[in-house]
Amino acid sequence: MRVPRERAAPATAAEPTGEGVTGPQLARAVLDAAKARREAAGRPRGDGERRLRGYSGPGPDPRDPQPLGAVLNRLVKARGWQQPAAEATVFGAWERVVGAEVAQHSRPVKLENGELTVEARSTAWATQLRLLAGSLLQQIAREIGHNVVRKLHIHGPAAPSWSRGPRRVRGRGPRDTYG
Repeated sequence: MRVPRERAAPATAAEPTGEGVTGPQLARAVLDAAKARREAAGRPRGDGERRLRGYSGPGPDPRDPQPLGAVLNRLVKARGWQQPAAEATVFGAWERVVGAEVAQHSRPVKLENGELTVEARSTAWATQLRLLAGSLLQQIAREIGHNVVRKLHIHGPAAPSWSRGPRRVRGRGPRDTYG
């Protein structure tokens, strides 16, 4: 078999330089040329890359089924969703974050720009939560992460609105009923 001059590998000192290179000498020349091209391209020889084939065997293997939590953690990290996931944890795990007693009497309403708005069940609990704001911020930072919540806004319950409803009476309102 004869290889055209353009495609043939350059001859080395150990091999003949004539056009009549055939058999094992031709195979050696082609192999040496391929090695030279791979080294010139700077690609590793393949020591780090190993293609997995067949069955995984008795040991752990990347092809084994993975727990859903581990897959989700990798996805969150790969997409850069750590901050939105931490913010969602404030709402989803409120009881775990602040404790059962505080969670029973309050709920998170909104989180914008690191400022969490919390609504308390009564004005007494709103006052209590304002006094506990520093320790609540520390608990949130410990459970979720720093700089997720930087400031707390605590509100009491919203007053009922008498302006709408089935028993609405036009006029000036109840006046002396609450005085």
